[in-house]
Amino acid sequence: MKPTDLRGILQYIPRFREKTFILSVDGGIVTDENFANLLLDIAVLRSLNIRVVLVHGASAQIKALAEQQHVTPSNLDGSGLTDAETLKLALTAANRLTHEILEGLSANDLRAACTNAIIAHPMGILQGVDHLFTGKVERVDVEMLQTLLAQGIIPVVPPLGFDGDGKTYRVNSDGVALAVAEALKAAKLIFITSHEGLARRGQLLRQMLVADLDDILANHRDDLLPEMLSKAIHAAAACRAGIQRVHIINGRVDEGLLAEVFSNEGIGTLIYAYEYQQIRRALKKDVHSIQLLTKNSVASEELVKRTRASIEKQLNDYYLFEIDKNPVACVALHTYPDCGKGELACLYVSSSHENQGIGRKLIQFVEAKAREFGLHELITLSTQAFTYFQSKGGFSEGTPDDLPPARREKYEQSGRNSKVLIKRLAKPAGAEAVRSVA
Repeated sequence: MKPTDLRGILQYIPRFREKTFILSVDGGIVTDENFANLLLDIAVLRSLNIRVVLVHGASAQIKALAEQQHVTPSNLDGSGLTDAETLKLALTAANRLTHEILEGLSANDLRAACTNAIIAHPMGILQGVDHLFTGKVERVDVEMLQTLLAQGIIPVVPPLGFDGDGKTYRVNSDGVALAVAEALKAAKLIFITSHEGLARRGQLLRQMLVADLDDILANHRDDLLPEMLSKAIHAAAACRAGIQRVHIINGRVDEGLLAEVFSNEGIGTLIYAYEYQQIRRALKKDVHSIQLLTKNSVASEELVKRTRASIEKQLNDYYLFEIDKNPVACVALHTYPDCGKGELACLYVSSSHENQGIGRKLIQFVEAKAREFGLHELITLSTQAFTYFQSKGGFSEGTPDDLPPARREKYEQSGRNSKVLIKRLAKPAGAEAVRSVA
């Protein structure tokens, strides 16, 4: 499904309507050729009654101006010392960039206004160094921003802060975005960068709990790219401040913003404040989802074809693994209490969510359920994934004689000649780690 497919977007509308998204856009993205497409994505968000605040950086423009004027800026990202010359560059760059953004929004029939909503004070002297014109966010003028949002106006917030005396300070745009998101109790904070997302040792992190990111920042900070460190620090801080979802995406990807917001897979990194995955019992409305999930696997003969009627007949045996309330995997547990056995069946994980440990979680979940039912053995049949069950699930190869009589009859009638795998179930030593709302 394309990210702009209306059917895909519709399921999210009730959840996001009248919610506030903070978009923090790096300066280099504003001048990228894909920025026009990003503005179209923003127009889609606004058409769905999603409130948008746009915060922008300016480091790329400050660097370019400094090269033109043959000067060396004291810092580029607004976190170090800012001398008078660098402040002048920052003001010029930020004002030009804000104007470009307002022009682009106007071209898409979107009302917007530049604000002075960031009240700042000097960062002061740190470790003996006076940071001069570098500022720190003191507070956010929430009333101003909420008034604009209520009138359908997009606030555009530059990386500048102002004090009560009218003095201007350069402020890190990531810090501004964090402060605005916290003040407005935003549903999402989205960092739009020139990187694919947050990578660790070159490997893109697709999704992670904020506690895991905190651990990386505390003990493995060198695993992250230096230029993405600020995003990681502020993303973690945002989650701790109550922002449930923080995204880091590549602003050079066409329709990337929509793909991140309106699809299960996303395109970048999602950092979340709590476990956003769950396993639940399937409902009648989920039968179509189960058939869609397993369609490709049925076509390749990995899974046996199941009709709608057959699924509905055993619906209580089926479970779905959801991410943000969207099914991405399924499994079934058929029980044979007279034999003390259960069958793990219909295990499938969407290709977009492979290699994330979801299959193993579902196996663990089914094992826990089987123990709850007082079963002492789990069986599963497989034509192509038997090595997975053996290496990841701890199953060992059995024979058709291990099947309950009723299941043995179906096995012989199918002609699939599946391998029979079995696993003895020990009594649980403690609480099951997999979250379930079944």
